[in-house]
Amino acid sequence: MADIKKYKYIDREKSWLAFNARVLQEAADPSVPLLDRLRFLGIFSNNLDEFFRVRFAAIRRLSLSGNSSEKVLGGISAQTLVKDITKIVIQQQSESLRILNIIETQLAKENVFIINENEVSKEQEIFIRDYFIQKVSPAMVTIILNDLAEFPLLLDTSGYLAVKLVMKSPKNPEDMFPEIRYAIIEIPKTLNRFVVLPADDDKQSIIMLDDVIRYNLESIFSIFDYESVSAHMIKITRDAELDIDSDMSKSIIQKIATSVRDRRIGEPVRFVYDQSIEKDTLNYFLTHMQINASDSIIPGGRYHNRRDYMNFPNLGRFDLQYASVVPLPIEGLKMDGSILSRIAEKDFLINAPYQSFSYVIKFLREAALDPKVIAIRITIYRLARNSQIISSLINAAKNGKKVVVQIELQARFDEVSNIYYAELMQTEGIEVIFGIKGLKVHSKICLIDRVEDSKIKRYGLISTGNFNENTAKIYTDVTLFTSHPKITKDMSKIFDFFDVNYRVHRYKHLIVSPHYTRGAFYRLIDREITHAKAGRKAYIKLKMNSLSDYGLIDKLYDASRAGVKIQLIVRGICSLIPGEKGMSENIQAISCVDRFLEHSRIYIFGNNDNPDVFISSADFMSRNMEERVEVTCPIYDKDIKGELIDTFNIGWKGNVKSRYHSEKLDNKYKYRGSKPEFRAQEETYNYYRDRLNVITEPI
Repeated sequence: MADIKKYKYIDREKSWLAFNARVLQEAADPSVPLLDRLRFLGIFSNNLDEFFRVRFAAIRRLSLSGNSSEKVLGGISAQTLVKDITKIVIQQQSESLRILNIIETQLAKENVFIINENEVSKEQEIFIRDYFIQKVSPAMVTIILNDLAEFPLLLDTSGYLAVKLVMKSPKNPEDMFPEIRYAIIEIPKTLNRFVVLPADDDKQSIIMLDDVIRYNLESIFSIFDYESVSAHMIKITRDAELDIDSDMSKSIIQKIATSVRDRRIGEPVRFVYDQSIEKDTLNYFLTHMQINASDSIIPGGRYHNRRDYMNFPNLGRFDLQYASVVPLPIEGLKMDGSILSRIAEKDFLINAPYQSFSYVIKFLREAALDPKVIAIRITIYRLARNSQIISSLINAAKNGKKVVVQIELQARFDEVSNIYYAELMQTEGIEVIFGIKGLKVHSKICLIDRVEDSKIKRYGLISTGNFNENTAKIYTDVTLFTSHPKITKDMSKIFDFFDVNYRVHRYKHLIVSPHYTRGAFYRLIDREITHAKAGRKAYIKLKMNSLSDYGLIDKLYDASRAGVKIQLIVRGICSLIPGEKGMSENIQAISCVDRFLEHSRIYIFGNNDNPDVFISSADFMSRNMEERVEVTCPIYDKDIKGELIDTFNIGWKGNVKSRYHSEKLDNKYKYRGSKPEFRAQEETYNYYRDRLNVITEPI
């Protein structure tokens, strides 16, 4: 690893890998329930898959282009970075295998056994044979490779068993060695990866689908006269960059759909294999798949696609997982009353998953039925499967409301889902806008027009997260309900920009990317610098997912040198180096990784103890400043402003699941000393519970 002390920034890719290492720490943490530790292993693996498909693929393309500019990568050449990443990932994969073995051992102590094909009992054999015949065999694809003119295309969303058959006698009597045949088996994605076997008293056993197939290899290859057969798992990851067709005769939906389909033939960027595979088998597959040294070749364990552990069956063992959290109601809002009438009186805030996301659905359902509502406009980035948001919008359209939806078709890995919903909405008479050339629409806003006293009154939602009722159960996000006329007027201008995007609007209250966000944050930071230099109280508190924009980092360094006290809660990438004398000694930075995914963006600027507070869809990343439509909203309600400051301070006080960001990327836990344990997510829930003065079970 290059000496990063001579640079002002931490490489963003290595910082991201450090974040994923924090996820792995949760899998290793003995205080986390066993089944949730498996879930964290799945999250770690899923994160890594996406990293290779997007970020590593981009670095690899750069390394192959011959452009090794150190300026582009903050002091590290692309070629060096590819090697460094591969080394780090091999270490992390090894650690994940070690953790998995520990978890399986501890599950066995709980009478939950994950067995392989060599550990099947006589009683289990009958079930497994029947399950294979009835379920697995009809869904399985098996290809004999030797005589094919062209090697089949392997998908990066699938796992495969690389099969080697050693035949009993040479194909040619003059040959010295027996014939070798190779085959590939695609593990069916339509079946659950984990097969629950019939319980034996209190003993519960699970076998992987991979091992069900291994157990039945003799049946699969019964027509061959072989001496031995072996099967080892392999996995390929491909470059997921979209190549958008410039053909003007095609619709944007056609272009995106074609590009998504073309991902299946993207360049390979990672090959993971079972390290116990025979060398000749490994070489056969590497050669025929045209995997070379420029790709990341990673030895792994017996099983890959460990993202499937995110859906490991709970077997009814609720004692081995986190207790479910009952979302709290919002004081002053009732689900059985009119939400719009209450929002007309004052602003409200949802902090999910501590509070119920159902208020958002209620907001749209009420608007769909209200005779006085004439229009609903909304931006959509990621949606739940069987989305209640879409159902509400269709309901509104059927009731004669004008419904306008700006849907982002290029939301990474949600393209297919968004295309489906876009086409569904069009058939239901909803006006669908497909984005702005060169920009992704990442803002999360919704605006309702209602006729009141012969005038239009507007009601808005502005959120830090997606309008997605599923992720709202596990992502922490805040959503503002408001009828503030100046804010909703600015919101209306944003929707006008979607409609006529060559016209750049001026906003008096909202901060909107790509035109104004960078300048606005620079000015807010400069104001704190001015206060500090004048001897007034100056501080900055920022909570976000990622911090990697060099310009904003430099501004924060300037503020630190001026004496501004800066606290950063950054879940993921943090390219800023905190605590460096002469540069950032007034900056502290932590990350919290716990049972919920920290996702809200909350920005607080002290302003001589008269703080300005904002919520935002934007992180401090270059893409959020310049390549996306983002919305940052000021909080004017005094109570909500205090609430957001309180919850930030709770997060900062956390000393159980918080780690320090540092240039060493070592993920050291926040030092507790003699202080009692303070788990920030639990205490945030308790904060909202205590405000209601109700009794609930602790989370």
